[in-house]
Amino acid sequence: MIILEVMQEHLKVAFFQTDLVWEDAKANRKNFKEKFQELPSDVDLIIFPEMFTTGFTMNAETMAETMDGKSVEWMKKQALEYDIALMGSLIIKENDKFYNRMIFTFPDGYIVAYDKRHTFSLAGEDKVFEAGKEKVIIEYKGWKICPLICYDLRFPVWSRNTADYDMVVYVANWPKPRIAAWDALLKARAIENMCYCIGVNRIGIDEKQNEYCGHSAVYDVLGNNITPLRPNKEQIEILTLEKKHIEYYRNKLKFLNDKDSFTIE
Repeated sequence: MIILEVMQEHLKVAFFQTDLVWEDAKANRKNFKEKFQELPSDVDLIIFPEMFTTGFTMNAETMAETMDGKSVEWMKKQALEYDIALMGSLIIKENDKFYNRMIFTFPDGYIVAYDKRHTFSLAGEDKVFEAGKEKVIIEYKGWKICPLICYDLRFPVWSRNTADYDMVVYVANWPKPRIAAWDALLKARAIENMCYCIGVNRIGIDEKQNEYCGHSAVYDVLGNNITPLRPNKEQIEILTLEKKHIEYYRNKLKFLNDKDSFTIE
């Protein structure tokens, strides 16, 4: 699905590297709302971590909301109030199935959704949540954005830039013991897809005693980390992305012209 808007050469992105209150959507919404006051008025897009209203819980039966529930409505309200786009994943129930769903809310309240393709079997996510089947490309202010979620990062074929997207966004609850993989794979996805790669991870310790240390980052087309956030630190990172950076290196190096053709079943 592609949503068309007017081209914008620069995109100002803010993302929240923060702790999450376990299974308390109201408290998490309140915490994020308070952080909005720290943002400049010209931010185009805000990115929250994975399951930003609950933490990475398998208690879907209790914690799931619907597409017209309080958290989705909250996102729409903030988008309209601040004239900004927001994205982050929630637990959504639809047709008696549960999804780890990325919600992208446009400034006018219009929504595009992506369901996590690779459910995390190590934590039993595959037994609770339905795997997504559709790759989604969103066009916002002339920028093509590929929204993906956490474990999707380990699967480069699914992430492969066959749609000439400008940026790929991974929201996550990626634990500290495997953070080296997070760092390496974010960098790899940027290099191989010749795009900006944004990874937004939480911090803190959840009720299952999983520890998260952040390492949220933005990598440019050449794989340079252009936003080195401090680990284990709650921060808001704001960065302006430039279309000319992508266009210059794609035209100069032309690596994507040599990519393999394939289909995913």
